[in-house]
Amino acid sequence: MKGRPGDGPEDVDAAFAEIVADLRREGVGLSLPSEAEVKRDRSDAGDEPAAAPPPAPSSPPVASTWRNHETDIDWADDNADEHYEPPEPPPLPRPHGLTIAAFVAIAAGVALLVLAATVLSTAWTPVGLACVALGVGTLLMRARKTPRDDEDSGAQV
Repeated sequence: MKGRPGDGPEDVDAAFAEIVADLRREGVGLSLPSEAEVKRDRSDAGDEPAAAPPPAPSSPPVASTWRNHETDIDWADDNADEHYEPPEPPPLPRPHGLTIAAFVAIAAGVALLVLAATVLSTAWTPVGLACVALGVGTLLMRARKTPRDDEDSGAQV
């Protein structure tokens, strides 16, 4: 099945030869053994036991592209002395009395709701809901809207 004109090069072999020529100009594959050397090595091996592998070929010339590095990277270096240790966080502030009362109201409201569903009469359900609403409302009203002057606020969203 042939493609439409303009889908690709007319002569695929010529395009492939051009790509290979560009790669060879960049030095890709220069250190590989030729086909004649490979055939000769295979015929020499015959029935003899496998010999030690040939020494590694010299590396191709380093091109100045973004993929290559001029220096070797030592991956074994852990830099154990250079890791970041964050400072100790400041201690949590002591809660105010009203904050503690709001948490107690929420806990009492949840307890009343559970007891109203199981043991007590359902007349206690509105009282439990009011306690939870009062506690949550108190916490929301007491929430700080801006950072303190002595705090480093850092990035804010």
